[in-house]
Amino acid sequence: MSAGRRITITPLLVGDLLVAEDTRLPILVHLIDHPDGRVLVDTGVTEPHPALADMDPRLHPLGEHDLDLASIDLVVNTHLHADHCGGNHLFAGTPVLVQRTELADASEQEGYTLREWVHAPGVEYVPVDGDREVLPGVRLLAAPGHTRGSQVVVVDAVDGEDGPVVIAGDTAVWGGELDEPTTEGQRRIRSLQPAAVWLAHAADPWRPPRSA
Repeated sequence: MSAGRRITITPLLVGDLLVAEDTRLPILVHLIDHPDGRVLVDTGVTEPHPALADMDPRLHPLGEHDLDLASIDLVVNTHLHADHCGGNHLFAGTPVLVQRTELADASEQEGYTLREWVHAPGVEYVPVDGDREVLPGVRLLAAPGHTRGSQVVVVDAVDGEDGPVVIAGDTAVWGGELDEPTTEGQRRIRSLQPAAVWLAHAADPWRPPRSA
């Protein structure tokens, strides 16, 4: 990539969820600004739903952010659990990239997600089989573990970072899972030797421990 062509990643807080007494986790989506396009990774939740009531979601949906939704060229779903695809309907007509396995599981398995959010009117999925480069220096990598169809986004040459940056969705829910990886997806992330890993439910990115 030529000098001066910057890539940035911006986390957007779209809500939080109650996961235990007095413990709430943020819901983050991530915007990649690339010289060749804008990519949004996951879409969060935009409205209440009875199936999520026990997690008492407090929402700040994408429509309330200083973001021109029409400027998004691609949407990537790391997976299709409800808190990652609840804003897909905002991007009718925009390609939404998801692993083919994930789309099948979300469409066919009972209790997997909220199907009406997955298959909202106008949502146009582009099924992906394994790994794919979607823009120069932006790759999708299959990362099974959290779900068998989970994927992560790897971004090279991010402004200010010395190494690849990964947007991991729930492949790791908290940083400790990357300190001691146990799933194929977590091990794959570590094999990349990333400079940073953004997670969907952590405000700050995970970074590998410094060598002594």
